[in-house]
Amino acid sequence: MFLSLTIMKKLFVVFLLFANTLIFSQNDYLLAEKYYRDGAFEKAIQLFKELYHKNSNNTTYLKRLVSLYQETSQFSTAEKIITDKLKKNPQHTYLYVELGYNYEKQHQKEIAKTYYTKAITSIKNNPAMGGYIGRLFKENALLDYAIDAYQESMKYTKNEIFKFQIAQIYGEKGEFEKMFIAFIDLIDSNVNYQNTVQRMVSKYITDDKLHKNNILFKKALIKKSISNPKDVWNNLLSWLFVQQKEYEKALIQEKALYNRNPEFIVNIIDLGYNAYDNKAYKTAKSCFDFILDKSPHLDQKLIASLYRIQIAIATNQPNVDEMFTTAFLTYGKKASTLKIQLAYADYLTFKKNQPQKALQVLEDALQVTYSKFLKAEIKLKLGDVQVFLGNYNRALIYFSQVQTSIKNHPLAQQARFKVAQTSYFKNDFTWAFAQLKVLKASTSQLIANDALDLFLIISDNKPKDSLQTGLQLYAKADLFAFQNKNQQAIDTLQKVLIKYKGQKIEDEALYKQAGLYTKTQQYQKAINNYTQIIVLDKEGVYVDDALYQIAELYNTALNNKEKASEYYQKIIFEHPSSIYLVDARKKYRKLRGDIIN
Repeated sequence: MFLSLTIMKKLFVVFLLFANTLIFSQNDYLLAEKYYRDGAFEKAIQLFKELYHKNSNNTTYLKRLVSLYQETSQFSTAEKIITDKLKKNPQHTYLYVELGYNYEKQHQKEIAKTYYTKAITSIKNNPAMGGYIGRLFKENALLDYAIDAYQESMKYTKNEIFKFQIAQIYGEKGEFEKMFIAFIDLIDSNVNYQNTVQRMVSKYITDDKLHKNNILFKKALIKKSISNPKDVWNNLLSWLFVQQKEYEKALIQEKALYNRNPEFIVNIIDLGYNAYDNKAYKTAKSCFDFILDKSPHLDQKLIASLYRIQIAIATNQPNVDEMFTTAFLTYGKKASTLKIQLAYADYLTFKKNQPQKALQVLEDALQVTYSKFLKAEIKLKLGDVQVFLGNYNRALIYFSQVQTSIKNHPLAQQARFKVAQTSYFKNDFTWAFAQLKVLKASTSQLIANDALDLFLIISDNKPKDSLQTGLQLYAKADLFAFQNKNQQAIDTLQKVLIKYKGQKIEDEALYKQAGLYTKTQQYQKAINNYTQIIVLDKEGVYVDDALYQIAELYNTALNNKEKASEYYQKIIFEHPSSIYLVDARKKYRKLRGDIIN
């Protein structure tokens, strides 16, 4: 027992010494790196010499020390370190790359080439070094040699990651056709790389089907699909067509996949969602028509039925009521059709102005479900209808019931926001403000953003010392907008702009009204409002928002790419701290025809 305790104490001392050594080494390394980054090369050399002397097996220390000698033109010293290391460890043939690069730095390219060739040739007898040799070439920007090294390695190992590395290098070299072929070959050997390849390829293609890279990728796919037919090529073609907003062509590919395997029907559902979100309603309808016709699954048919109705509403079709009737006759009014019932109540309220009929639909829906979560969804919609009717207290009761019944659920947070919003509509700004203060930190980003926007409107414009700020009138306009009474909202905001001109609420009213102009396709009026915001105060909080919205209108609604570029540029150069900066830069470069990496 005594002996074991003694051994344990000794082991503990050894452990402490080892731990302290690690800590000191780490601290020295961090300091040495700081010197290196700061250009204090002599100080960095001294520290890295000590670190390398203590641990000559650490390739990071070796590479950094060699690099420092090269930075200070001590090439012979760098060569000696490398050759000494190579003599002790002849199997470490990656050092030939370092030797060659040392001569490269001295502009002795022929000697450098000799060593690079030795490094690549060594892979045959030492395949395990192949990956590291390729990586070193790449780190030293010797891209052609890196490709040669990876290709040589693939002769002796089945490591598919080398194909991925080669494809990436072709991309760095700007040889995009070779890059696409390499990525497709990688998928050909292992289909599990598809998502990774899609992510990489998306950096090089655009939404322009005539862009050179889009054409190259499409050609490479078609060529491979002819020589070696596989489902994955149809899948990738569909993905490419979606990137190019050619949803109809994507559907053709998805139908081809379905014909070979009915399980691919889920892809058609996803394509329908995507087309619907991007307002490609014709293709979206084709997708959901296909689901209704072919799917044997009730849940898929219900989704398709709902979206077909939503498309009919979005495109102002005259047969929406008939479509709802048909859906209920076919599938019934029960828990499984709740989404359709909610959509019907929404349609009756906000499109048909029949809120009393909507209330009856929702009350009936409450009787056919026992799930507290489904009941919560119904009560949220009941509250919305009561707000539409101006019955704020009844609405608050429904929203509060949701909060109580499913605490900490996302629906409960949604209900809490609706409590705040309803209080705001009824001009109880103090209570609304208190609720929004909590909701700003919501786990749901969408609710947090909505809460913050409303919080700022109230905090900036609350009536003080009996001075009216226009907030009550602005809230009335907001209510009209909620009720889908867009012209009344626009007219009420115009009153705010006239009566409270020069007050803080002016730019908020202009911005809100511009959004409604956009919604009602009055694009030039929207641009006029955004322009007024910029003129009012070039340092105002809405200026970058206004610039971005103008750019978006020119880019999408008005198809004026030149004007869109002009306004994206204003964000890039005049508002570098804007939340729109990254998006504006990306869209500006895309309009200019750049490759987005």
